[in-house]
Amino acid sequence: MPRSYRGYTGISLEFIERGNLRIHTFHFFKELLRERKSTVGRLDSRFTGIDRIGVTESYEYDPLFAQVSGPYTAAFNDYIRTELKFETDTPYEILSDKVWRQWSYEYFQNQYVNVAETLRSSMTFNKYLKVFVANGYFDLGTPYFATEYTFDHLGLDESLRGNIRMAYYNAGHMMYVHMPSLKEMKKDLSKFIKDAS
Repeated sequence: MPRSYRGYTGISLEFIERGNLRIHTFHFFKELLRERKSTVGRLDSRFTGIDRIGVTESYEYDPLFAQVSGPYTAAFNDYIRTELKFETDTPYEILSDKVWRQWSYEYFQNQYVNVAETLRSSMTFNKYLKVFVANGYFDLGTPYFATEYTFDHLGLDESLRGNIRMAYYNAGHMMYVHMPSLKEMKKDLSKFIKDAS
């Protein structure tokens, strides 16, 4: 096995071999910067964190989520009450098990969740449907290579491929927390909407 794997993955060949060439994502977030006693974020790998103990398999928390969840929730609550005049005593749940427990995966029983076919059929049934995909280079939750692979294997008729537009940003999953990416995305979305109408 070539010794250049660290150059591709940032982690040691020994670690990859011990995992039988399978790198679990949460192990990667912990292993990549383990020697520096740091972890990387799933949603944005530019954000790093520090766990209480350095020998665990996966990180203690997502460093990006720890940075943005408070301000994000506060901004949302202010917006719905101030701008939308919506009042409720129900707490706003952000990435919460309470929300996930209510989702039904019955349709996908004994298989992985794949909504690519839903997108393909929607675009086929409505040939005017346009799709904009924003990709963050540092997003390890929905990596842009996986997105490209999904769209390359969508099975969409060639005549509809022009309805898909992809853009790439030097940010993570929530590219709007990175000001240069937010500005670039605003331009891209404005052009996409203008071109689509």
